[in-house]
Amino acid sequence: MDVLFLSISMGAGHLMAAKALKEYISWKYPSSRCLVIDTFKYVSPLAHKLIVDGYLNTIKCNPKIYGQIYNLSERNKYINKLSELMGIMLSHKIERLICKFKPSIIVCTHPFPLQMISYLKMKSKISIPTMAILTDYVNHPLWFHRNIEAFIVGHDYIKKDMIRCGIPEKSIFSYGIPVSPIFLNKKDKKTARLQLSLDNKLTVLIMGGSLGFGDLEQTFFKFTQIFRDIQIIVVAGKNKKLKKSLEKISNPYGKKIKVLGHVDNVSQLMDASDIVVTKPGGMTISEALVKELPLFIISPIPGQEERNANFIVTSGAGIMIQKNDHIENILCQVVDNCIRFNHMKQMTKNLSKPSSGEDILQLMEKLVSSSY
Repeated sequence: MDVLFLSISMGAGHLMAAKALKEYISWKYPSSRCLVIDTFKYVSPLAHKLIVDGYLNTIKCNPKIYGQIYNLSERNKYINKLSELMGIMLSHKIERLICKFKPSIIVCTHPFPLQMISYLKMKSKISIPTMAILTDYVNHPLWFHRNIEAFIVGHDYIKKDMIRCGIPEKSIFSYGIPVSPIFLNKKDKKTARLQLSLDNKLTVLIMGGSLGFGDLEQTFFKFTQIFRDIQIIVVAGKNKKLKKSLEKISNPYGKKIKVLGHVDNVSQLMDASDIVVTKPGGMTISEALVKELPLFIISPIPGQEERNANFIVTSGAGIMIQKNDHIENILCQVVDNCIRFNHMKQMTKNLSKPSSGEDILQLMEKLVSSSY
């Protein structure tokens, strides 16, 4: 099975979903060819700079503007038409790549390359089965394209919403967002903590996504200031300036603290933790759900992350930490309340999709076999 993954590096989640699924394919089909493409970077470095860098700068400096654009794109068909026009203009390079690589199936983890593939199929330039993987717990019109054989979503409610919007039910599969197989190998907390040189007590994992965005510094400060005996792992991602700031924060009660930058052992960190305090990116949520970790959500980006946060809170698998909340009060109300805390852990288990990667791979096999 030869697979072409088309994604975009607007945050890490889209590429991570592609790479996670690639792991399942490579394990089952060692001789398969899998190619993961950062689409805008491949077809037009200028488009990548304008769109991706513009997106990152906007959510960093003025996330409300991004939220307004996101909400407007749900209602204003002309914005989506403009996006489609751009996809058409850039699709010729992807067409050449497809003709050269000759994939058995195409997997899109972002709606922009999906637009290109839909156009190429509509014009009969390609006829390769195509799958879309939605990497957030939200539906959006940018995903609505014809000639797409399968849409993978994180929950049944998204499937029902897509059906209401006119997507054929037979094309929608609520298999969940695929996570790396390493997240399926769970260690007991005592062992994981020992491997990380941590004590065997209440452990809080604080994360801000791959770029370390959000109110991570203030959140970390609040956790260090409570009298309660906890230990803290905080991950600053690729934000080196943030990591240095976190290392300088005072720790009046002498808590055991690990300040980390970009890491490749998130699975182990989650195994060692009792709760995860995080921005609500779709991939981070999926990983936490598989690990059955209650989510304490901070700093959602207006738009898809706000919807992700609403999904988790409404489902009972997490809570929102507001800017002026007292952390000690939250821990008293949530962690010390055994009934509520156990219910949150149970809900993470109910929402998790640990078989997502295998289920998606089986569907890919069916789509490929039916195309011959």
